[in-house]
Amino acid sequence: MTHPLSTAFIDALRALLGPAHVAAGESDGVGDGGSKLHPREAGAVVYPATTDEVADVVRLCAQHRVPVLPKSGRSGQGSAGVSQPGEVVLSLSRMNHIEAIDPQARVAVVGAGCTLAALQEAAAALQLEPGIDLAARGSATLGGMVSANTGGVMAFRNGVMRHRVLGLEAVLPDSSVFQDLSWAGKKTAGTELRHLFIGAEGTLGVITRIVLKLDPLPQVTNTVLLGLPSVEATLDVIGRALQMEVGHVRAAEALWQGLMRLNAQALHWSDAAMPLDQPLYLLLKIGGARHDALQTGLEQLVADTRLRYPSTTDIIASSAPQEAALWHLREATDIVYRAHPHAPSFEVSVPLWNIPAYVAQVQAELAALDANLRPYLFGHLADGTLNIILNEPGPLASARARVVEHILYRNLQALGGSFSAEHGVCVKRLGALNETSDDTKDDTKRALLEKIKKLLDAPGVKNRGNIIRG
Repeated sequence: MTHPLSTAFIDALRALLGPAHVAAGESDGVGDGGSKLHPREAGAVVYPATTDEVADVVRLCAQHRVPVLPKSGRSGQGSAGVSQPGEVVLSLSRMNHIEAIDPQARVAVVGAGCTLAALQEAAAALQLEPGIDLAARGSATLGGMVSANTGGVMAFRNGVMRHRVLGLEAVLPDSSVFQDLSWAGKKTAGTELRHLFIGAEGTLGVITRIVLKLDPLPQVTNTVLLGLPSVEATLDVIGRALQMEVGHVRAAEALWQGLMRLNAQALHWSDAAMPLDQPLYLLLKIGGARHDALQTGLEQLVADTRLRYPSTTDIIASSAPQEAALWHLREATDIVYRAHPHAPSFEVSVPLWNIPAYVAQVQAELAALDANLRPYLFGHLADGTLNIILNEPGPLASARARVVEHILYRNLQALGGSFSAEHGVCVKRLGALNETSDDTKDDTKRALLEKIKKLLDAPGVKNRGNIIRG
C-alpha cells in the first residue's frame, strides 16, 4: 500500500537534487514514471546526476519507507517501469555519460543511463562494438539492460548482458555503494557479487556505472533475406551459416509469414524476388574481412539452400541502404501494436530441436481456443528465442489470459525452455513464474531469492513486486 508523498518529503528531495531535478505534481513529469505500454503516475520522479546523489535519494526514501522504482528505457516489455502513486521513480537519464573507452583493452566504462546506441556510436569510431544489439538500441539504457540481463540478436554468439559485464557499481537499499569496477576479463577472486545485480531487475540495488567488454567490429557486413518452407529448413540454414569459412554470423532472425506480410505492407516494401507466400523468412547478417569473400560465401549458401529446398526465394543486399531496409522489416515491431493496441506479447526460449513441435502445438491450441487467433511469430532463432504477439488488442481478460499462458508455458520446463528469454520477469510475468515453477528446486530458488532480498532490503522499498513480492 502506498500513500501520497508529503510536502516535507518532496521539499527534502528538492534540497538534495535541486528543484529542477524533482518532478512532483506536474502531469508531464510524474506521468513519466510508467512505461510506454503501461503509463502510470508516481509520487515523484527524480533525476540524480551522480552515484552520491542516487545514494542520498535512496537513503531519504529508506528513512521514510517510501518505495523506490529505478527507471531505464521503458520499453514496457516486462512492465518493469510501471509505477504507482506514492512511489519515487528514480531516473538515471542524467547519468548517461561514457567515462572511458580503452581501444587496447577493449573496455568501456559508462553511466547506467547511457543508451546502447550512444555506446555503439562511440565504440564504432574506434572500430569496436559492445557485442550486443537490439532494435530498441536508441532508447534502451545499459543500466536497464544489465538489470534485465538483456539478450538481443547477437546473444547466440556473444551471450547476454551477464557475459558482457566486467564490473559494476550499485547503490544498495540501505544507501551504501557496492563497487566492483574491475577491467579484468579474467579473475577468480571468490564469489562474483556483481552477478547479484545482473538480472535482478532493480530489486537489490540501483546500478549506476558499468564496465563492459567490447569486441572488434568486422570490416564489412552483408545480409541475405531467405524465404523458406519450414522451421526445420530455417534451422538447417542457420546451422550451415554458422559453419561458413569466409565470415561469421552476426544475426539470424526469423519472421513467420503473418508478421512479414504485416510489416511489409505497413512499410510499403516489396520486391519481385521475394513474394510473401513463404511460411518463414530468415534474415542473416554475416560479418567478415572482405566484401568479395562475403558475397561469394552468401551466394554459395543460397545455392546450397536452393538445392535442398527448391522453393527457396532470396535477396542478397547489394548496398548499405538495401541492407538497412531489409533489417527494418524485422525491427519495426511497433507496427503490430499500431494494428492491435497493447497486443499481448510473450517471449520464450526453446531448445532448437524442440522449436518445430512447440510452434505447431501453440498455433494449434490457440486456434482451438479461438479460430481468429493467429499469433505473430518472430525471434532470434539461432538461440531458440521466440516472440509471440497475439493478433488482438490487450489487455486480455484475466480468464482468457490464464488459458493463453497455460498454452504457451505448460510444457516449457519439460522442454528445457524458459518463459522469459530476455525481457525479465518484472510484474508482467509473475504469473508465468508460478505457472512454470512447480517443483522443489524452484521452491528452493524462490526461498533463497527472498532471503537475499530481505537481507539487502529490510524495509522492502526497492522495486517492490518485481520478481519477488514483498
